[in-house]
Amino acid sequence: MRNESVRYLIIPGWQGSPDNHWQSHWQRTLPNSARVEQRDWLTPLCQDWVKALDTAIAAEPDPVILIAHSLGCITVAHWAEQAAAGLLGRVRGALLVAPADVERPGCAPALRNFSPIPQSALPFPSQVVSSDNDPAVSVPRALHMAQQWGAEAGLLTGAGHINVKSGHECWEQGFAYLYRLQGRIEQRALRRA
Repeated sequence: MRNESVRYLIIPGWQGSPDNHWQSHWQRTLPNSARVEQRDWLTPLCQDWVKALDTAIAAEPDPVILIAHSLGCITVAHWAEQAAAGLLGRVRGALLVAPADVERPGCAPALRNFSPIPQSALPFPSQVVSSDNDPAVSVPRALHMAQQWGAEAGLLTGAGHINVKSGHECWEQGFAYLYRLQGRIEQRALRRA
């Protein structure tokens, strides 16, 4: 999987990922990577974000690995629930970092239209990475999402929302989760061969 034919799609969360966010760093670092651009980063509409992701996946025939953060993770779950089989087949896996619990008390009203969070297992290997002090999701909720989605779960200590504010700019350590996911993708491909 670690070859030039795989595309990496970066899916930022609410308000996008600034230039010093780890997603922007990864976009500059990973070959064949692109960002899913949303028309409105500040007032997100679930159906618009899902459509933008669908368009980005459909743009090229190459297989894709999704790298999502926060509300982007919830967008991936919604997309997977309604995507056409042909497009689902292009996604080899998803790294879902700091999924935002849009059902939590005190969640920003602008994000509530992404509720309810899909409970269906994702049809591709996935890895959820969360933190034990993320203000956007509790540990039990992050683990519940990972379980529902059929994802492996990784829990960081004291990493906040795994963003610039919590000190995660380049987040080189995060590549270990991406490589682990790619290893699972390769194992799955070998089993199917």
